[in-house]
Amino acid sequence: MAHLLHTPFIPSSSSSAALRRSSASSGTRRPPVSPGVVRAKIREIFMPALSSTMTEGKIVSWVKSEGDKLSKGESVVVVESDKADMDVETFYDGYLAAIMVDEGGVAAVGAPIALLAENEDEIEQAKSKAQSPSSASSSASSSPAPAAAPAVEAQSDKAPVKAAAAAAPAVASTHPASEGGKRVVASPYAKKLAKELKVELGRIVGTGPLGRIVAKDVEAFAASGAAAAAAPAAAAAPAAAKSGSGVELGSVVPFTTMQSAVSRNMVESLGVPTFRVGYTITTDALDALYKKIKSKGVTMTALLAKATALALVKHPVVNSSCRDGNSFTYNSSINIAVAVATEGGLITPVLQDADKVDVYTLSRKWKELVDKARAKQLQPHEYSTGTFTLSNLGMFGVDRFDAILPPGTGAIMAVGSSQPTVVATKDGRIGMKNQMQVNVTADHRVIYGADLAQFLQTLSQIIEDPKDLTF
Repeated sequence: MAHLLHTPFIPSSSSSAALRRSSASSGTRRPPVSPGVVRAKIREIFMPALSSTMTEGKIVSWVKSEGDKLSKGESVVVVESDKADMDVETFYDGYLAAIMVDEGGVAAVGAPIALLAENEDEIEQAKSKAQSPSSASSSASSSPAPAAAPAVEAQSDKAPVKAAAAAAPAVASTHPASEGGKRVVASPYAKKLAKELKVELGRIVGTGPLGRIVAKDVEAFAASGAAAAAAPAAAAAPAAAKSGSGVELGSVVPFTTMQSAVSRNMVESLGVPTFRVGYTITTDALDALYKKIKSKGVTMTALLAKATALALVKHPVVNSSCRDGNSFTYNSSINIAVAVATEGGLITPVLQDADKVDVYTLSRKWKELVDKARAKQLQPHEYSTGTFTLSNLGMFGVDRFDAILPPGTGAIMAVGSSQPTVVATKDGRIGMKNQMQVNVTADHRVIYGADLAQFLQTLSQIIEDPKDLTF
């Protein structure tokens, strides 16, 4: 769980005056006050950096409301980074005095998103500070308010949650998450709240970014008692033109935070000189092993990751990376990142130390990572530490494809499907074998053709004689 960033206290007028009186009455000159010394009651809460690549974050939902008392270590806000949604906690006691970036708003890393007061007496002063021209312009430039914001901004500071709940039904311009067979997308706090209130998330209309269900949606649905009326109200809405897959034709969809990060990475990869080498591998023995141990929870992804990691042990240059253009690093760990498509974009959960972990543990870990990825709950070390990437489209029947090299890594391997293939046997006869094609894209500044050829030869030997994969 991440921590919120706070500045040193901002001196209030009363505390500053007291300090001046104290200084004047003293016969000795006091040394200047260090910026780190606490002399006032109000702190700015900054947008935290939740990953090394994060430049801005989106407020998914505020767990607390203005005026709520906060304890150190308590969750305050859910932030969407470029990879995941994370509950962010405070490491100071106090009161959430003023929210400067509403739910759905975006703020740059380091920009103020709220004010924290040490006691209730300072709340009004904090609100005045939040409404000052400098604070307002900073908040407006870093966090565009969502469409429903004007209704929310007009609320009194005494009952923000109730006002939001009353406004939510009027914003219901989209269909409930349960319609069309779509997966319910909700913030972590909204899910927790729905469980506590015994509300079915699939029947709620999300008002968050791209229809995401946030806490106020759950509260509004529970307070309205309109569970039975939800279906008729939705049915009365005019039907938009949709394709067979349920997509509204002609609609313009903004990138999610994750999609924006993927876009930046793909453009950045264009600056790396890459090349590709393909190889055909017979998979009969691997397929037989998989059928034998599948009942024990082993996945094909774990088997491929394990085989790749064992091959990388013998060819460390393929596991290396070049980040500055002047040197490269032989990575000390073999961490296999595997591409996973989620509703919000593409992410690469990492199987760390795949060469040292047995395939059964790898399989359990992989299932856990996939679940967390689809719930947008991966921690930074679970998606940002890969040293070699696998992209597998074999389950869709794709026989071969090329993958784009992720920035900061040396190679990525595209894995196609295993298909029956007519081959010539050693005795000159015609036989049938299951074969798959793999294609590796690599950074040519560090890895050369011979390096990849030798790596793929080793990988082929491991897959065609997979006895070492289960140890």
